[in-house]
Amino acid sequence: MNYAKMVASGLLERGAVKVQVDPLFTWASGIKSPVYCDNRKMIGFVEERKLIVEGFKDLIARKNLEFDVIAGTATAGIPWAAFLAYEVGAPMVYVRPEKKLHGAGRQVEGFVEEGSRVLLVEDLVSTGGSSLKALEALRGEVKAVVDDVVAIVSWGLDGTAERFSEAGVKFDHLVGFDDLIDGALERGDITSADREAVLKFRESPRTWADSL
Repeated sequence: MNYAKMVASGLLERGAVKVQVDPLFTWASGIKSPVYCDNRKMIGFVEERKLIVEGFKDLIARKNLEFDVIAGTATAGIPWAAFLAYEVGAPMVYVRPEKKLHGAGRQVEGFVEEGSRVLLVEDLVSTGGSSLKALEALRGEVKAVVDDVVAIVSWGLDGTAERFSEAGVKFDHLVGFDDLIDGALERGDITSADREAVLKFRESPRTWADSL
């Protein structure tokens, strides 16, 4: 089963991912982008939600990923970590962006035994920054072993793979940038000329819009 194509189709159909060149989207970082993703929408669509979880299970089997606990990044990664943990019968925790400033002051919420192997689940990876912060918290705060990160979508921006490699972790995803752009072309959301322009976004996302 081609999960990449099927999940990409679902994301586009439900409006969780949008691809367009006029107008462009503005990311929180200020980057002007032809793509926008809000995978939180997908928790409201049962069949598509099931498909994404099945895709994760297939990815785990194909890549032979081994883990004791599943962790989700707050907040968008939490439901996907929970759905997946339920399906595979694994414990689940989540990781805050920062430590709490009150109470126990934790960044990792839930129980993780020291030395446990943790699979980190993200909804979307752009630069990898949030994943790496969560990785540091899991390794530092609860002394977990984290070798793998998985995401529904990866933009595949230049330098992202290198950041994960430098952190000593493998990264896999269900849907890549090309899958979404090709899906948008098939749907008629963009033209062939648009596709060629959009594919160049990955190479220099901060300056890409200036070339239009």
